[in-house]
Amino acid sequence: MTREALKELSGAPLTGKGELWLDPLGNEAKLSECSITVSDDALSYSWSYEGDPQQGRLELRNDGATWTDSWHSPEPMTCTAVPGSAASIDVMGSYAAGQGPAWGWRTTVSLRPTGELVLQMTNITPWGEHGRAVRMVFAKA
Repeated sequence: MTREALKELSGAPLTGKGELWLDPLGNEAKLSECSITVSDDALSYSWSYEGDPQQGRLELRNDGATWTDSWHSPEPMTCTAVPGSAASIDVMGSYAAGQGPAWGWRTTVSLRPTGELVLQMTNITPWGEHGRAVRMVFAKA
């Protein structure tokens, strides 16, 4: 993980637009306003779903992160760092999905050359297919 690039964004919240994909084909996004605050050891974000406010937090560790989100994962999910990634933060965890095998969840945080911060989450099937779940694009106010 290359968290150093995020230090310049530490402090004041960034605002932006969020996309949540719930349809099986990943073609229809639910849109919401969102914000994020970056610190040395965490990213805390807010968004909404159908007018209900939601909160999430990615607590950073040397070997990965712990992720919680009031809508997606209220119980903390332990995530490990993805080696060799170009993203500022790239972590993966897994969760139980009924009686079948565990599904994966990948979260990346990237800083675009334009200065926008992108928080992106991908759902991973037990057979390895990645599907869009969340993308939030933030900018300084």
